[in-house]
Amino acid sequence: MRSVLAGTVFVASMISALPASADDARVVMIATEGASPPWDGTNEKGELYGYDIDVGLDLCRRINLKCKFVAQDWDGIIPALLVGKYDVIMSGMAITEKRKQSIAFSNPYAAGYNQMVVRKDLGLDPGDTAQRLNLSTLNANGKATIERLRSTLSGKTMGVLRSSNSEAVMKELFGDVVVLRSYDSLDNLKLDLAAGRVDGGLADFFTWCDFLETPEGAGAAFFGPQVNGGLWGPGVGAGMRKDDTALIAQFDTAIEAAIKDGTIKTLSLKWFKTDISPAASR
Repeated sequence: MRSVLAGTVFVASMISALPASADDARVVMIATEGASPPWDGTNEKGELYGYDIDVGLDLCRRINLKCKFVAQDWDGIIPALLVGKYDVIMSGMAITEKRKQSIAFSNPYAAGYNQMVVRKDLGLDPGDTAQRLNLSTLNANGKATIERLRSTLSGKTMGVLRSSNSEAVMKELFGDVVVLRSYDSLDNLKLDLAAGRVDGGLADFFTWCDFLETPEGAGAAFFGPQVNGGLWGPGVGAGMRKDDTALIAQFDTAIEAAIKDGTIKTLSLKWFKTDISPAASR
């Protein structure tokens, strides 16, 4: 989730599924950011790991395709797909109407939510951090929660990932009351949060969980409700070019099978310690 097309980094490790048929020598290139664990991360050896990688490997095995994962900065990830740098995006990417204007998505392979964190030394009242708030169906209580958050955060500096849905949501709900700072990567947002250069941020809940368990994240805590819906759409899917219809259909079939046989649930529990699998379509 950093610069643009030139920032594509090919990772040394090849992740291959079962051998493809003789008629299909295609190697499907799958891009992931590699900086948002447990969705996708990069270890000290430069190897990609995480939920997206494990799910992608399983789907390729089911489809009988050879697949290779590559790391790509977030703010160039869709443009690079469109010019053919790779074939699929699997990087915790929410299925949204805006993104569907330029790319196609598979059926969801995860259902997640997002949350704010703030520095503990600010002494802000976090409210009910276990509350779930769907921005697509806000009732009177939900709207009152948003107003309370706006009042509490007034004047604070909040960080978001550039070109993300969190950035769009923060602008929409709080843009007139907070100082918004956009980052090229979540790693840099986390560094500034730990150093006190921003007051808080909005991002994927599970990415924050990973950060808050580190020494660098010890000075921050969750703030406000867990939110989804709205600009975040129905869940996380694999992004592909619109004209790659056969590959989209293959991924849809494989995702449904992985949901039905419990593989998605198993991988959810492995990486998130909770089941974030979407319901099987049948």
